[in-house]
Amino acid sequence: MKIGLVTPYDWSYPGGVREHVRHLAHEFRKMGLEVRILAPVSGDDERLAEEQVYKMAGASPVPFNGSIARVALNPYLGRRVRSVLQHERFDIIHLHEPLIPGLPLTVLRFSRAINIGTFHAFAAARITSTPYLAYASLHPFLRPYFRRLAGRIAVSPAAYQFVSRYFPADYRLIPNGVDLERFNIWNQPLPWFMDGKRNILFVGRFEKRKGAKYLLRAIPTIRERYPDTRFILVGEGGLKRGFERFVEKQGWQDVVFVGRVSAEELPRYFASAHVFCAPSIGGESLGVVLLEAMASGVPVVASNIEGYATVITHGLNGLLAPPRDSLALSMAICRLLEDEPLRRRLVEAGLQTSQQYAWPRIARRVVDYYQELLEERQLLHTLRAREPV
Repeated sequence: MKIGLVTPYDWSYPGGVREHVRHLAHEFRKMGLEVRILAPVSGDDERLAEEQVYKMAGASPVPFNGSIARVALNPYLGRRVRSVLQHERFDIIHLHEPLIPGLPLTVLRFSRAINIGTFHAFAAARITSTPYLAYASLHPFLRPYFRRLAGRIAVSPAAYQFVSRYFPADYRLIPNGVDLERFNIWNQPLPWFMDGKRNILFVGRFEKRKGAKYLLRAIPTIRERYPDTRFILVGEGGLKRGFERFVEKQGWQDVVFVGRVSAEELPRYFASAHVFCAPSIGGESLGVVLLEAMASGVPVVASNIEGYATVITHGLNGLLAPPRDSLALSMAICRLLEDEPLRRRLVEAGLQTSQQYAWPRIARRVVDYYQELLEERQLLHTLRAREPV
């Protein structure tokens, strides 16, 4: 089986869809399958060769779902795509966010393989929501491309509810995975954070939908009861400098803005945490970062939004707090800090949850779906061959 994995987002920048595609490719190759990745790329990475990755035309930043998506918007993309598809002759083309303009739509236009789309995004049906506006306004244009999908995957019930509102069809629910080889209880903490203080960790981009400001606003309430807390914030983004100025103005100590960390370093930040906090306000279809925390043996406090509630059952494998509510967030964090038996129970249940999302298990489900669709096509060809001329 020869598989082409297509991502609309810049391969040069880290992101959830990029990691999803990278892990699928890795697991497929371990199964002995032949895999190529098609992705836009920008900057110096465009000139760097990467084995089994077709780097397409440069990517441009576009505001999308409270973040910045870097997608290929190149009028000459079609020629390159057609050349790759003719050369590779894929059995399966698996497009991630298949209806995003740029590379996915161009691939769908020229593909003669079995096309499968995975839908990752979730957004509320609001007039200010970019994905909502895009699907609602471009539905007539996108419908012919959608019909070219033989199979459809949604990564969560939230993602399914969002896409099926505009494109009703049968979808297979196959979630994102977590890399248990990287995120596990055997990682060593960072020694400079192991000084007796209790570390509350945030990992994410500093943009509105990630909700970091609600964690910052919770700090005074938490420190009234637990003054020995340290807040570690990992990530970059446009709001970071404003948050740093806010913390400086308050005169707070032990609020550490780490910036972007390498893939090798990140597991050690989880290993250094006593509580992980994900205060996002929306736009999350699942929440891989929650699974990374669980796999690392860290109890989780998260916002009670649709995507996160897919992973967390309140009181069983984590605690959920209402979004945009700093007081509720602080109460949940304090509850974990004061209740060691609860922390142990949540950690144990979180470890069991993370096992269900292990990448080998997720990749096997995807390949089984590929095989199902291949067999359906073969059966259809057989039946057509038997029809009288």
